[in-house]
Amino acid sequence: MRVIGICRFSYPALGGFKRMHDTVEDREAYLYAPERMELRFRHFETLTLPSIAGQRRKDFTFLVLIGDSLPKPYRDRLYDLTSGIEQIKIIESAPMRHRLAMQLAIKEELGDDKTESIQFRLDDDDAVGVNFIRSLRWFVKHTAAMRKRWRYMAIEFNHGFSVKLSDQGIMAEDVLTPFWACGLAVLFRPGDPRTVMNFAHHKLHHNMVTMINPTPYMYLRSKHDDNDSAANYNPGPMHPLTDKERALFKAQFNVDEDQVKAVFSAPPLHVG
Repeated sequence: MRVIGICRFSYPALGGFKRMHDTVEDREAYLYAPERMELRFRHFETLTLPSIAGQRRKDFTFLVLIGDSLPKPYRDRLYDLTSGIEQIKIIESAPMRHRLAMQLAIKEELGDDKTESIQFRLDDDDAVGVNFIRSLRWFVKHTAAMRKRWRYMAIEFNHGFSVKLSDQGIMAEDVLTPFWACGLAVLFRPGDPRTVMNFAHHKLHHNMVTMINPTPYMYLRSKHDDNDSAANYNPGPMHPLTDKERALFKAQFNVDEDQVKAVFSAPPLHVG
């Protein structure tokens, strides 16, 4: 069985963003603006990467989709940050519809596609629990008998935290949510022409049987000024981490508040 995750990192897609642009050049100018890129890198480095690197099971692949126009300093920085995580593969693509680009990347990774696959998507500023891959595989193993006639099965972990990062540390809110992209995956039979990117994550339960586990904390979803889905994402009051939560974030997500403070305090990369 394959487990494949995918993340787009400032990929200049044709569509796929709430913010609209008239041309690819306009979109690239927006995406690659230094202040925005610094914000994305800081979240990626302190949330996404630690959670992927810290997975208790290592038998998965995590695809990071970027544009072939990503400026070299940012490309080099991304490759440097991910070089020590063998599960990560960076995929460079010309601009196209974002769902198509991600579908093609997943299909290419599946190759001859002769086994079941679990597929998930994750934004470049979010995190999943370090038991995420292990828990997905557990679900699949223990539902084998009941899902014999199902073409697909969605697996959702709907308990986590909304977070806001800064040089002061982490603000958080404990949340229980319906069908956010983080903490969600889909099981596919071998050779299926579809991928996780063929489905809107918030409507998965309209298309397939869904197994939901609300018990473990399984995601961190960040809130900041560049959230593309800001209109649909309004967390409630956040609070500084307690000592108990600080330990939980480290144990459950491999996210370290001291690292957050250090990264967010560092001067931005100069791109001239």
